[in-house]
Amino acid sequence: MGTRLIAGREFDERDAPALPKTAIVNQAFARRFFAGVNPVGHTFHRAAGAGEAEPVFQIVGLVANTKYGELREDFKPIAFLPIAQTENHSTDAMFVLRTAGGTAGIMHSAKAAVEAMSPSIGIEFHSLWTQIEDSLMRERLMATLSGAFGFLAGLLAMLGLYGVIAYMVARRRNEIGVRIALGADHANILRLVLREALLLLAVGLAAGTVLALCAGTAAATLLFGLQPYDAVSLAAAAALLAAVALFASYVPARRAAALDPMATLRNE
Repeated sequence: MGTRLIAGREFDERDAPALPKTAIVNQAFARRFFAGVNPVGHTFHRAAGAGEAEPVFQIVGLVANTKYGELREDFKPIAFLPIAQTENHSTDAMFVLRTAGGTAGIMHSAKAAVEAMSPSIGIEFHSLWTQIEDSLMRERLMATLSGAFGFLAGLLAMLGLYGVIAYMVARRRNEIGVRIALGADHANILRLVLREALLLLAVGLAAGTVLALCAGTAAATLLFGLQPYDAVSLAAAAALLAAVALFASYVPARRAAALDPMATLRNE
């Protein structure tokens, strides 16, 4: 499976059925039962049934932590045993086939080889990548829904801010006309209007950040591979909302800067 070997060796001919039982353990196993010390060369017992002797295993290798059941789980202590020394083999077995090209030819050849050994053996093929994608179906669905609702929220925020700034400009139309008549240039009017938008933006981002931090704990169970208080994600969201807000405010600000002061004062 490509698991990285940290210390010791992998299974080989020295792990025959008649020889002492061996095992390879992961880092979580070494941390829990050996206080993080290199466990290679040490032994451990495994619980046995009533009246049976507890088997003793000598650790011959240490490997990096891996997920065992699903990607959502934390790293657990795992001991790998050589199949040659395993008693009471299950009738089920799973093999990993690595292919360089298409899988159709490999599947046909593997099925033919198994049927040549025994036609009664049933065989199924599953893509590892497909299994991983299926195990993350819930996370992918939540990510899609969250992205759609986030886009909708951003659109509503942009329309709402545009409406607020446009209404503010309409109410201050006469004031802006007077300022232009008294010598205010294009940049001055843009700063005047955008200052109001930045104030609203600052208040909204502050309130939104506090709410996001409070809701982070509740959303932690819906996240995979992310922390609820990830600073990069919060900063990216704040930057995106700031860009949306400035874009929504620029249009009414530009219109305000292009007002004709004579027409505005005449209306007054």
